Amino acid sequence: MEQTLSIIKPDGVRKNIIGDVIRRFESRGLTVIAMRMLQMTKQEAQGFYAVHKERPFFDSLTDFMSSGPVVVMVLEGPDAIALNRKIMGATNYEEAEEGTIRKDFASSIESNVVHGSDAPETAKTEIAYFFSSLDIMA
Repeated sequence: MEQTLSIIKPDGVRKNIIGDVIRRFESRGLTVIAMRMLQMTKQEAQGFYAVHKERPFFDSLTDFMSSGPVVVMVLEGPDAIALNRKIMGATNYEEAEEGTIRKDFASSIESNVVHGSDAPETAKTEIAYFFSSLDIMA
């Protein structure tokens, strides 16, 4: 079993599609083993996305991610990272496959509803950013 972090971004929360997003994960075999809603400060968003600090979109991304509540989750299942990324769809929603979360709900590359870890090492770091081991019901 593998674990990954998933975030329903502020645009997904504002669109009131939290249940739709979670349903898509669960219906494909992923289990939510930790979840909470929070609003990141700009500094917390900068810490989470520190890997992108030198990228031109860093300031815009961290402004967006701290603009409203998000839902952070730990998902578990066989090949959870790859499966989560398949369910989410391509970062650019215009290139995402039909039926993916981003194709169905995103409105821009930044406002693309969800975030998901891209590798096992990233998943461990990202999960630890939001959850302690006591929070995870694995």
